[in-house]
Amino acid sequence: MDVLLSIKPKYASSIYRKEKHFEFRRSIFDTTRINRVYIYTTSPEMRVTGTFTIKKVYEDAPTKLWERFYEYSGIEEDEFFKYFEGCEKGFAIEIDNVEEFEKPIDPKEKIPKFVAPQSFLYVKTGIFHKRKSLSEYDQS
Repeated sequence: MDVLLSIKPKYASSIYRKEKHFEFRRSIFDTTRINRVYIYTTSPEMRVTGTFTIKKVYEDAPTKLWERFYEYSGIEEDEFFKYFEGCEKGFAIEIDNVEEFEKPIDPKEKIPKFVAPQSFLYVKTGIFHKRKSLSEYDQS
């Protein structure tokens, strides 16, 4: 199984430029079942623009995550703490094997009735690497 993450355009660009080595989340999907993470770049692009694999996931208090990973966070400190406001714990997904697609993919071509996820969406393995349309997915 793979997962589709909604990521703002400026952070997706930072991932592709290899400036952002960690994706931060307030909640996490089942990482033990995931082969690959697809990047759904949010508005105005609204396309699947690439993929990465997960090297490791760290769980800790936001202050500890910032202390450990701020150099490669790809995010400003005030934005980081605003995102984690009210959270006792957070997650840092270490990004590996980044691939930016030459041609971004409209997810509606692969997933009928696609609705952009607030956080993540489980999708069938390789769905955005295949030519034919697949409809198996589980919105979260």
